[in-house]
Amino acid sequence: MTSRERFLAACACRPLERPPIWIMRQAGRYLPEYRELKARHSFAHLVRTPALAAEVTLQPLRRFALDAAILFSDILVVPEAMGQGYRFRDEGGIAMEYRLENRAQLDRLSTEDLREKLAYVGKALRLLRRQLGTKHALLGFGGSPWTLACYMIEGGGSEDFSRLRQLFVADRGFFDTLLEKLTIALIEYFKLQIESGADAIQIFDSWGGLIAGPDYEPASLQWIRRIIAALPADFPVILYAKGTSRHLAAQAASGARVLSVDGTVDLAAVHDALRQDPALRAQNIQVALQGNLDPALLSTTPAAVRDETQRLLESMRDRPGHIFNLGHGIQPDASPECVAALVSTVTGWKN
Repeated sequence: MTSRERFLAACACRPLERPPIWIMRQAGRYLPEYRELKARHSFAHLVRTPALAAEVTLQPLRRFALDAAILFSDILVVPEAMGQGYRFRDEGGIAMEYRLENRAQLDRLSTEDLREKLAYVGKALRLLRRQLGTKHALLGFGGSPWTLACYMIEGGGSEDFSRLRQLFVADRGFFDTLLEKLTIALIEYFKLQIESGADAIQIFDSWGGLIAGPDYEPASLQWIRRIIAALPADFPVILYAKGTSRHLAAQAASGARVLSVDGTVDLAAVHDALRQDPALRAQNIQVALQGNLDPALLSTTPAAVRDETQRLLESMRDRPGHIFNLGHGIQPDASPECVAALVSTVTGWKN
């Protein structure tokens, strides 16, 4: 079985000898070869140059026996293509070109010619597909409408993105118009990625956990559901929504084939609860689970990583539909030796 076949089988909840493994944000600053490349090129140049984006994407696969490559890019390429650019501040963090504050700015955001503006993403994926062949899975990704709107309304990064939460209550018309535009843009963007060779799409609802409980459906999940419904039937979509464990059953009914679970929950307990959920059983819905090792462990020791990885693997024994991953993105101070210990433990494990 190839790595690609293993990954797609896990998405379909088929029993496997071992789970496939890839790592969120698996390319990046923890790798010396990435830092060397970054010393010569800006982040934006790496993202917008297909050959360089493909090179960065492949760097982790040259070091580690991962089953899937995830495109090197950024979720904010979509707002940029709509007319609201972004940059990284010298002191750290993200800054948008402006804060989205009024109807005139909102009206200027355009979903026209999105494929042309993001053609470099399709070119990078096609280049990767040719280089990977059919051996490894290839993943595309994007942010959820809510998560993209967080940055657009705030004007950059924030600890709590309170402006968007206030907008949701104070001006629902403005909020819905923005998320409608983002939903349209993301549908086109994901279709572009699929047509360019992606085997699966991961949607990052990274800030979904900031939404008050009863508002999660109208503020975020309804838009995600519309996106998934517009993609090819049964195409594997992975939904990652940090801090939203109370909504896992609703997310499982969204059309996503895989739920990526953060490190705050017991993965085996989530698996069992979803399998036993009466509403999901009545609709014959089964979703695979991805996760959920604490990324902080990769900054400790290989022995600690092996022990915790083994524990997580054992907890999921005989529970089909598991893709091994972290509970959040890999951190810049992660040790390549710890990553190697993680990967070797997973690839050497037998169900």
